[in-house]
Amino acid sequence: MALKPTQVTTNEIRISYEHLLRSYANKPGAEEKYSITLLIPKSDIATKQRIDAAIQAAAQEGLASKWGGVYPAQLNVPIYDGDGVRPNGEAFGPECKGHWVMTASSRQRPEIVDLGLNPIVEATEIYSGIYANVNVNFFAYFNSGKKGVGCGLGPVQKTRDGEPLGNHISAAEVFSSGPVQPTQSMAAPMQAMQYGAPASTPQYYGMPYPQAAAGGPAPYGAGGFATAPGGTASIPMQQTPQMINPITGQLIR
Repeated sequence: MALKPTQVTTNEIRISYEHLLRSYANKPGAEEKYSITLLIPKSDIATKQRIDAAIQAAAQEGLASKWGGVYPAQLNVPIYDGDGVRPNGEAFGPECKGHWVMTASSRQRPEIVDLGLNPIVEATEIYSGIYANVNVNFFAYFNSGKKGVGCGLGPVQKTRDGEPLGNHISAAEVFSSGPVQPTQSMAAPMQAMQYGAPASTPQYYGMPYPQAAAGGPAPYGAGGFATAPGGTASIPMQQTPQMINPITGQLIR
């Protein structure tokens, strides 16, 4: 099927600011949409020419349908020079150098396919940095006193993987150097936590551990050994703190 004058299918471009699998709102309260930023190589003159022609076709449609027959003195268009600055005056990121930069969005989730036209369903296959052919449609708008041409997002065909863009870091980069060794500031608190025998009789809920009566066996939990039931042999017992009733001073069993 032939494309409309306002539609373009690009040659291979790179995708940035990818929101293809989950809709996204640029700011709180804004409508969530599926969107990508297209990085179009300046060397791809053919794609740029098709985009310029489609923008003009959308503007001609808007002249009658949106703008009341009056062509805007300053037409806002959705494509920018990646070697220049953003509309807010900030410089584009380094990945934009040598490219035309354009954002396309849609309320509906676009189709995403591979080179064999098979649907891509694995989330790991889609990320900022991949290369793709993308179909876009340009349309005129008159919003809040501004007249311009916007860009709608159509089907996306992934052509190949690329280096991820943004703050992505792989597990190999994080863990390839081995376990993290504690620094001096980390080691000092660890040294202070070494276990040893208490310097004095430990206190538990304000009361001392129960002590052995003169000549009698050590009570269970007081440490050392206790007399085995029915005999005099001693068996090692686990040093387990016992609960003491703070009112009666009696051992809670």
